[in-house]
Order: sequence, then C-alpha cells, then structure tokens
Amino acid sequence: MIAEPTASRPADLDAVSGPAFRPAGAQDVPEVVALVESAYRGDASRAGWTTEADLLDGQRTDEAAVAELLTHPESVVLLAEQDGRLLACCHVERRGATGYFGMFSVSPAAQGGGLGRQVLARAEGWARDAWGVTTMEMTVIEQRPDLIAWYERRGYTRTGVYEPFPYGDERFGLPRRPDLRFEKLIKSL
Repeated sequence: MIAEPTASRPADLDAVSGPAFRPAGAQDVPEVVALVESAYRGDASRAGWTTEADLLDGQRTDEAAVAELLTHPESVVLLAEQDGRLLACCHVERRGATGYFGMFSVSPAAQGGGLGRQVLARAEGWARDAWGVTTMEMTVIEQRPDLIAWYERRGYTRTGVYEPFPYGDERFGLPRRPDLRFEKLIKSL
C-alpha cells in the first residue's frame, strides 16, 4: 500500500529521494499507453533493455485495454512519477490469495538505475498490504532470458508452467517468430 506520512516519514520524502507512486485514473490512460509502447515496441524501445522489438511488432496495449483494467475492483495500475513525468507503471490484480503482476513498464531513458526494483517492490507491497495475498505471479515471454533472470534475482521462481502466446490477436502484437510462449513465475510474499 502507498506509505502514509508519519512523524518520522515526511509526506514529501518520496519526492526528495525517488519517484512518487499513485494509482492511475482514467485521465492517465493515454500517457500509460504511450509509456508501455515506448518500453516494448519500436525503435524507441531499443534505448532500454526491456524491448520486445526483436520478438514482436505492432502494439503492446491500447487505451481500451488499459481503461478496462481501471474498472476492476481488485485491480490497480500503479504509476511512478517524478517532476511531473510518468517514469514507470505496472498493473497489479488480486486473484484469490495470489497477486498478478503485469504491464510493467519503465521509460527506456530511466532504465538501469533501480527504478524497476522500486516499482516491483511497491507492487508486491500493495498486493500484500491491500489484499493480503501471499504469492505474486506473472507471465514472461520465455524467449526473454535476460528479463527472467532479472526477476529470479528478485526472488521469483520459474514454474515450468507455460501459456501460449495469443497468435492471431493483434491487440497483443504481431509475432516475428512462431515459437513464442509465456512462462509463469511466482514469488512468496
């Protein structure tokens, strides 16, 4: 959950030491979509290490999909902002006793400086504190060993459970290869 100010933790501490976090609202949808696209698709995404441009063309998400996430009562899109700029976002959803982590995006210009670790920790804290979940799960494209290794260094475990990539559904991109699939990763919170 988002930390509340206390006598030992002033309200502006996040603004001094790092990004401010908040849940997204409907007014944030276009900016969230632009951030997600910049982190994963096209030549601009190649400035960071999270690009999927070698695996997929087309879109990563759209305004309708992000807006729909905001309508679910046990779902939140968290934003990380600094100096009025959106730097990162993620989607966290309660699925029973498990939290689901997805749509994790860090601006390519802000990657590599620890912001991703902060966003992941904030999402895990939200799921644990707001919903009491004991496990976080996610799916990652199997052909992203660098990204899977990053999550493993943060306590996630590969499960060997796979889901097919939604070939033929352009809402999720246009695959550049025929063997894409997702692997489920889990972590006890």
